[in-house]
Amino acid sequence: MAKITYISHDGTERTVEAKNGESVMEAAIKNSIPGIDADCGGACACATCHVYVDEAFLDKAGAQEEMEKSMLDFAENVRPNSRLSCQIKVSDALDGLRVSTPESQH
Repeated sequence: MAKITYISHDGTERTVEAKNGESVMEAAIKNSIPGIDADCGGACACATCHVYVDEAFLDKAGAQEEMEKSMLDFAENVRPNSRLSCQIKVSDALDGLRVSTPESQH
């Protein structure tokens, strides 16, 4: 299990426990985290689970694959630390992860 803190665009923080093996998006949906829409259900076929990963966790979150890079082209306000939360798998190494959501997913 890992504790993940989701920070909304207005600064509101919410920390949840996530199971190893599930995605950061799945943990958000299970815990009704606002700002993560996940329209495609985690199939890496949209960009509505876009998050900004805290710089301290970029290496631990793993590298983007080509499909994720392509999908991020459809996201608004992409930054160097942008990721699709459906592509980040929870592990013990991500305990304490902090991700921020953009103002809009559409």
